Amino acid sequence: MMSSLDLRGRTLDVRFLRRELPRAEFDVTAALEQVRPICEDVEHRGAAALRDLGERFDGVRPTHLRVPRAVLRSALEQLDPDLRTALEESIRRARLVHADQRRTDTTTEVVPGGTVVERWVPVDRVGLYVPGGLAVYPSSVVMNVVPAQLAEVGSLAVASPPQRENVGEFAGYPNPTILAACELLGVDEVYAVGGAQAVAMFAHGFVDDDPQWGEVDGERVVCDPVSLVTGPGNIWVVAAKRLLKGLIGIDAEAGPTEIAVLADDSADPDHVAADLVSQAEHDPLAASVLVTDSEELAERTRQALARRVAATKHAERVTEALEGTQSRIVLVDDVDAGLDVVNAYAAEHLEIQTRDAAEVAARVRNAGAVFVGPHSPVSLGDYAAGSNHVLPTAGCASHSSGLSVQSFLRGIHVVTYDEPALREIARHVVTLAQAEDLPAHGEAVTARFGDEVPR
Repeated sequence: MMSSLDLRGRTLDVRFLRRELPRAEFDVTAALEQVRPICEDVEHRGAAALRDLGERFDGVRPTHLRVPRAVLRSALEQLDPDLRTALEESIRRARLVHADQRRTDTTTEVVPGGTVVERWVPVDRVGLYVPGGLAVYPSSVVMNVVPAQLAEVGSLAVASPPQRENVGEFAGYPNPTILAACELLGVDEVYAVGGAQAVAMFAHGFVDDDPQWGEVDGERVVCDPVSLVTGPGNIWVVAAKRLLKGLIGIDAEAGPTEIAVLADDSADPDHVAADLVSQAEHDPLAASVLVTDSEELAERTRQALARRVAATKHAERVTEALEGTQSRIVLVDDVDAGLDVVNAYAAEHLEIQTRDAAEVAARVRNAGAVFVGPHSPVSLGDYAAGSNHVLPTAGCASHSSGLSVQSFLRGIHVVTYDEPALREIARHVVTLAQAEDLPAHGEAVTARFGDEVPR
C-alpha cells in the first residue's frame, strides 16, 4: 500500500534529502492565473460577484452573505450536547496554552536619556478562513479565533463556504457546526463565502447593495477590508493568499496536510498505522511518511495499514493518499539518520515513537508541531491538546511557525532620545551617513545642533 524509499548507506545531506523525499504535487503558481479573475471580480462587483461565485463553485447561491445572529444562535441551540462539551473543552485548553504566548512590552535604556521600547500591538482586523470541503472543521474555528482573541484583535470575521446539503433555516449558510462554534466563541461576523473569493472578500471588503438580501439584523451588510487573513484551505485559497499578499498579511501558504512518524522497533505498528491513516483521510493529496530503522516495523505497519484502511470510513480517499507519490516508508540506518531525514522534511506534524522519545524530540529542529511518545497522537493536537493545529506545510516548518497569539501581533519600536543622548551619538550617525553617501541623513541630526557636528 505504501511504497518504500531505502536511504540506508546513503549520505544524507540536505540537498539530497530535499530532492529525494516525497512531496504532494501542489502547483500554486499554476493556480494563480485561475484565481486572478475571481479575485478581480470580487474587487469590482463585490456582493454580486460573491453570490455568483458561490453558486458556481459551491453549488449554492447564498442569499444573505452575512449569517444572521438568529441563525448562529439556533445552530448552537441545536448542537449535540456531547459535541458542545467537547468544543468547550477544546476552547478551554487552547485558551490556557495561548494565554501564555502573549508578549509584554520591553523597554531598553540604551544610554541615559535614550530608550527603545518594543510595543506589541494587535492587527486592527483579521479574516479567519474555515474550510468546508471534504470535511467539517469546527476545530479550525477554535484554532483561528482563540489566539486572535487573546491577542486582543479588535475586529474578527469568519468565512466558510455555504453547504448545498443544508436545509431549512441553515440553507445557503455554512455547516451548522461551524456556525455553532462561532457562536460559542462569541464571533458574530460570519460570512457564507468560500474559496478564493473569501480571501478576496477579506482583502477588498464589500457593501451589499442588494435590495432584498443586503440587510441583516436590521443593518446594511458591510464587510470592511482586513489586515490579515489566516486559516487553512485548498489550493485556490492558497493561490488567492499568494496573489493578494501585500494588500493583506497572511499566516502561511498551507498545502495538503502531512504527518511524519519517526519510529524504531519499540513502536507499536498498529499505533503507527492508525496515525498514518488519520492524516490520509483529510485529502487524497495528504502525505503520510514513516521514517524507521526497523524493517520489521515497516512490514508490520504495512500489515496493520491493510487492516485499518479496509475498515475505515473513507477508505478510497485514504488509499489514494497512501499510494500517492507524497507518502512513503523511508528506511534509514539508525535513529540519528532518521532525525536528519525528518529535519530535512520539516513536517507539519511529526510524531516521535522511539525509545527515549523526549530526548530524540529535543533534537528536532524543523517541524510544525512535535508529538512525543506513544500517547501523543497528532489527532490529540488536532482537537484538544491545547496546541494550535494551523501549521506550516510543504517544508515551510524549516522557516515558519504555526498559528499563535504572536501571529496577530506586530512589534513596534518606539524611540525616545533627549538632547544629551542625541548629542553623544551624533558624530557616529554623521559618519555612517557619509559612508553610505546619504549626507542629508547626517544633516537631519546636525540641524539640531546649529548645523555643526557636536563635540
